[in-house]
Order: sequence, then C-alpha cells, then structure tokens
Amino acid sequence: MKSGFLDKLIDNLDRVDPEEVQRYVLKAVQEKGFLEKVFDALQEGVVVVGAHGTIHYVNRCALDFFGFDRQELIGQSLSDQFPGIEWQEISNSQRSINRDLEVFYPEHRYLNFYISPLEDSGDDSSGYVIILRDDTQTRQVQREELESERIAALTMMAAGVAHELGNPLNSLNIHLQLVERKVKKHAPADLASDLLESLDVTRSEIKRLNFIIEKFLGAVRPSKPNLEPVDLNDLVAAAVAFLAPEVQDRNVTITLQLNPDVPKLSVDADQMKQVFYNLIRNSAQAIGADGSIIVSTTYDDYSVSIAFADDGHGIASDQVGQVFEPYFTTKKTGSGLGLLVVHRIVREHGGQVEFESRESEGTTVTINLPRAERQVRLLPEGGAADVIEVDAVESE
Repeated sequence: MKSGFLDKLIDNLDRVDPEEVQRYVLKAVQEKGFLEKVFDALQEGVVVVGAHGTIHYVNRCALDFFGFDRQELIGQSLSDQFPGIEWQEISNSQRSINRDLEVFYPEHRYLNFYISPLEDSGDDSSGYVIILRDDTQTRQVQREELESERIAALTMMAAGVAHELGNPLNSLNIHLQLVERKVKKHAPADLASDLLESLDVTRSEIKRLNFIIEKFLGAVRPSKPNLEPVDLNDLVAAAVAFLAPEVQDRNVTITLQLNPDVPKLSVDADQMKQVFYNLIRNSAQAIGADGSIIVSTTYDDYSVSIAFADDGHGIASDQVGQVFEPYFTTKKTGSGLGLLVVHRIVREHGGQVEFESRESEGTTVTINLPRAERQVRLLPEGGAADVIEVDAVESE
C-alpha cells in the first residue's frame, strides 16, 4: 500500500462502503502476514524498534540467535532484551552503526549487527531496523587458517630446535662415556663413586632434554595415522586402567559409561590412546584432589563420540577460545601442548574436538570421530522405510 493511504482512508471513512473497508482491512492483514513469512524465511536476523527503543518486530532467525520467544519481546526495551546492543548509542548516533557481538546462549555465536534508521517523510527517525548476521562459521575458518599458519611456523621452528639441540646432546653423551671410562680406570675408588654419581645425574638430565624435544616435535609435527579397526570402548578402558594409580593418588574417581553397541572405527590405536591419556590427565589435574571424572561413549548414524567430563574448577568463558592455542595453559607447570596434541590427532582422523567449561562447575571435552559406515534410509514403493547398513567407500 502507498504511503499515507491509511490516513486518507480514515479521513474519508464515512464515505466509504463498509464492504470496501472490510476488503481493505483484509488486504492489509494478508500483506502483513505475507511479509512476516518472508522475513521469517531469511537467514539473517531482523529486529525493528521504535523511536524510543521499543521492540516492534523480531523475525524467527533473530529469536533463534538469542533463544527468545516473540511474544515476550514485543513492546519491551531493546537494551533490556538484547545484551550488547545499547539503545543509548543508537539514539545518539546520526548514522548507521556496524558492530560485532559475541553471544554465549543458547549457543556460542559471533554475530555482526548493522543498525540503520527508518526515516519518515521528514528528517527525523521513526525507528530503526537491526540486521543480525551469523559470522560464527567465518570466524571458525579464520581461526583454522590462523592455526595452520601457527602450526607451520612451529614445525619449522621444531626442526631447527631438533637440529640445534640434538647434535650437542649426542656429543655430550659421547664425551660422558669417555669420561666414565677414564674415571673407572684412573680415579681412586671414593672419588670415582662421587664422579660416577654426577655422571648419572648428567645423563638423566640429557634424557629429559631429549624427551622434551620429542614431546615438542610430537605436538607440532604431522604424522599420518596407521588406521586399523578398533573397539574404542577397549581403548578407553585400557587408558583408564593405565592411569588408575596416578589418578587414585589424587583421590579422583573415574566412572565409565560406555555404550556396548558403539561400532568399531578405523583409527590409530596408539595415537588415540595418547589423546585419552592427555584428556584424563588434564581432568585429574583440573580437579586437583577429591573429585570425579565421567568418561562416556555414544554414537549416531554419522559419528562416535567420547566425552570426558570432570567436576574441576573449569575456566573462564573468555579463555575457552584459547585452549587449543600453542603454550596456552591455566596450570602453573603446564606446557600448553597437551590439547594441541589432542586437536591435531583428532583432526588427522577427520574428527572434531568440542570444549565446554564453566568456572567452578567443571569441563567437558568431547571427541567426535566419523563412522566408517552410515545408515542409508531407502523408501520402497508404497511401503515403510527400511534402514540398510551401507559401507562407506574410501577414496585412495
């Protein structure tokens, strides 16, 4: 309808036939319903507010972004309902506003919102329209690209570290062997005993340096998994049994909730054990003492999930995005490489790592690994659907 039509209709209402009025009203309602359907189909959020910051309309996408109910929002103040979008800034600005916004409920999302005034026939604004766009996927791609660049830089540095430190350490070992022979041959017995003890300490420190170098290389150097069909429940149980003495010393209990129907997956058993070791140790260290860890396995048509949930101290929400970065740690003596190793191994297996944590409540790390087979639902003619197991074909 043209601008001002309703005003003209109201001015001439006494001269318009009632049936014609009903027809116009019905047309307005139909157009309103059609436009709402159009806006609800958009992948961007749309919020319309009045000149005083009152919410007049919210489309379905915007409701999903923030977990709202439409009826609860209409007529409410924008600033009270949408955290991060300040009405004072909007009303004071004479131009369009473009901002980024991070929300944590009902899902962790990165949003970009654009605010533009709705001008009436004069120069004053009769309201504002807010367009919200989900940039989470774009941010994820950017993070993965940045991570790849960091890993590449670390790999180059690791090669240099291994070369620069490896050769001197080997040389030290050779010279220590020569010193040991001369001590045993020429030194008096009492002096030889002290010198040999010092030599043993020196050798143990050299071994520790070699171990640190190997651990660093293992964290950053890509290695192709040796895939074999494996029962993940058995791997989890073996990892828990191996670490049981270490965990029991902290008075931490581990509860296994393993689904017996979890299908076998083609994984590298040694690498996957390393993942489980790191996550169990991380959980035990996060608890400190007197706590519990729950390890569970589940599956669906597409993936198998292994979750490690602890009731430790958790970490702040602003630190969650940093947990997979090299050298990031919240522990005083942590290396910051454990979760990097986990992330790299799981990605090499085509899987994903989910990290959830809340301060004073605990942390849950979930490993999602793709299944080697998927259920394909075929619909026979005129009959009910049958579920048929079809093996996935792996490309060479």
